[in-house]
Amino acid sequence: MNNMKVYETKDIRNIALIGGAKSGKTTLAESMLFEGKLINRKGTVEDHNTMSDYRQIEIEKEHSVHSTFLHTVYNNTKINIIDTPGFSDYVGDTIAALNVADTALFMINGQSGVEATTETAWKQTVAAKSPVVFSVNQLDHHGASFDDTVTSLKDYFGDKVTIVQYPVNAGEGFDTVIDLILMKQLKFKDGGGEPEISEIPDSEKDKADELHLLLVENAAEGDESLMEKYFENDTLTIEEMRKGVELCLISRSIFPVMCSSAKHGIGASRILDFITRSCPPPNDMPERKTTKGKSYTCSTTEPTALFVFKTSIEQHLGEVSYFKVYGGEVKEGMDLINPRTGNKERISQLFILNGKNREKVNKVGAGDIAVTIKLKDVNTNDSLMDLKNGDAGFETMAFPNPLFTVAIKAENSSDDEKIGAVLNEMHKTDPTIEIKFSRELKQMLIKSQGEFHVNTVKWYLNNIHKINIDVFAPKIPYRETITKSAYADYRHKKQSGGSGQFGEVHLMIQPYFEGYKDPTDIPVRKTAEHDMPWGGKLIFNNCIVGGAIDARFMPAILKGLMERMNEGPLTGSYARDIVVYIYDGKMHPVDSNEISFKLAGRHAFSTAFKTAGPKIMEPIYDLIVWVPEDMMGSVMTDLQGRRALIMGMDSEGKNQVIKAKVPLAEIQRYSTSLSSITSGRGTFSMSFDAYQQVPGDIQDKLLKEYEESQKEED
Repeated sequence: MNNMKVYETKDIRNIALIGGAKSGKTTLAESMLFEGKLINRKGTVEDHNTMSDYRQIEIEKEHSVHSTFLHTVYNNTKINIIDTPGFSDYVGDTIAALNVADTALFMINGQSGVEATTETAWKQTVAAKSPVVFSVNQLDHHGASFDDTVTSLKDYFGDKVTIVQYPVNAGEGFDTVIDLILMKQLKFKDGGGEPEISEIPDSEKDKADELHLLLVENAAEGDESLMEKYFENDTLTIEEMRKGVELCLISRSIFPVMCSSAKHGIGASRILDFITRSCPPPNDMPERKTTKGKSYTCSTTEPTALFVFKTSIEQHLGEVSYFKVYGGEVKEGMDLINPRTGNKERISQLFILNGKNREKVNKVGAGDIAVTIKLKDVNTNDSLMDLKNGDAGFETMAFPNPLFTVAIKAENSSDDEKIGAVLNEMHKTDPTIEIKFSRELKQMLIKSQGEFHVNTVKWYLNNIHKINIDVFAPKIPYRETITKSAYADYRHKKQSGGSGQFGEVHLMIQPYFEGYKDPTDIPVRKTAEHDMPWGGKLIFNNCIVGGAIDARFMPAILKGLMERMNEGPLTGSYARDIVVYIYDGKMHPVDSNEISFKLAGRHAFSTAFKTAGPKIMEPIYDLIVWVPEDMMGSVMTDLQGRRALIMGMDSEGKNQVIKAKVPLAEIQRYSTSLSSITSGRGTFSMSFDAYQQVPGDIQDKLLKEYEESQKEED
């Protein structure tokens, strides 16, 4: 059907379904599509026939791994729904969904209240400044408690958490709620549909009035004129309340709480009703700025502009770009410019998706979300703009630093090239998976958000691409340096029929640091400072007087030193921060050549290095850990066992924040350990700080290991 009508911006709502794993997002999405008559029967996660979670990996694992794009229609309003995964390893999809959604519909499991994954999702709404509506779900379960759940929500997220509905008969057979905006009792049928509406019974009247008053007070705070009306009339009309709630949602000064049992379709139609009447349309949301400061307000009168928030690769379609329109209209056959590349991109086809089902449309207006295919060079975070606009794209989304790195290797080396291509494709569809071949470590590294994340990559390689891989801990990028000065010389001499090789180099080395001093007894003639690509410096001084070594051999000597800096003499790691003085040597009129001096320089440097108090340096990371107070002790004890230096402590909301400096070697699998110490409630971030010398006992161990590995290679 090609008759999908084009909705005006004011008749569009963009909702991100977020919340902890197993809170019922996919099931609620199914109910929302059913209520909007876009499907005529509901699937279930257990039967593997939901519109969302349709991919093979999701069917197998019975939870979302990727966000799915869906839509429904209710009250003549088109509601775009992005169903996001609940596990925090897939946080990239939540960030992308919140970036373009105008409201986050936040599912809470009524049996367990605020869980670890609830907290991580909440953090993302704070970062994105998203309006949030809570739905306490699974209220049909005998273990569910609405009051305890609301208490825990207020406890974690503050007093702006405001009840809009409460259940009359939570537990098995749950079907009735009191709605504090409508001030009516709603009774739902099992399976969904419109509720039967009746007056609030006397037994609930006092409670309802009290909660209604709270809601009205909170809603009135959204707007001064509403505040005045409230003081004049002591109440607000339904229309005024809806306006107040919308304004308060946008400013995050109210977080309404609704009720549902997604499995039985209970509450779904009222949630849709609430979304259409009280949640902001795209044109009421704060404007979106380009990097040059131009603003778009989601109006069809502005120049055409869209933002690509997700990329997926689908069978039979290839690369699919998901976008939201921030200005004008996007039409089939239109040419737009990608400011990142400066190139023109043609929009050849436009689709509206419902899970894996797609529907072709001719145009999409401001505020709407759609997909297109076969773009030449467009990535997640790119913008496509009308030419008249000039050349700046929208401000991009920020994704978190990787927390978990592994090295991988194909079991069959003939798959090596294929692996690279597949992994780059994965990075395209999930920017929080970073792929890097480290020349230094000679390893292919996958940087990700956690173990779950890596297992997903592994699943795709095994099941879809039929590549078996081994996963192991990456090597640590150590550095080598020296701590005192040393002299050495080396004569390279080779005679074998015809011309031979001859070069002799005398040098001194000392550590480089800010404000180091040259020795008094070696006059420096010429200095060159080299910044090493991996950090640190090599300062190369030519101190030759009286032509002992010809100037034309200096570059060869430098080349010999550089080879050694590239593969230090202790463990083969990069060397850094060394000052070298070439002060004497000898040449042979016939046999001296560049190779001779390169080798002589390299050997002299190695000998000096080993006697200059050589030290191995290791990367130290800044670690920030957020943990619930009662788990602080065990997290601190664990960190001390990791050679951590605690830099400070702070509190933030319900959590304690620990700041520490920790060697990378000690926190490679930290995401897994922290999760098990804190039952998933601890989170952390890490970023590189500096290189520091490793303790003596660890240096001895590393030297031994390197010697062993060299023996094996020989």
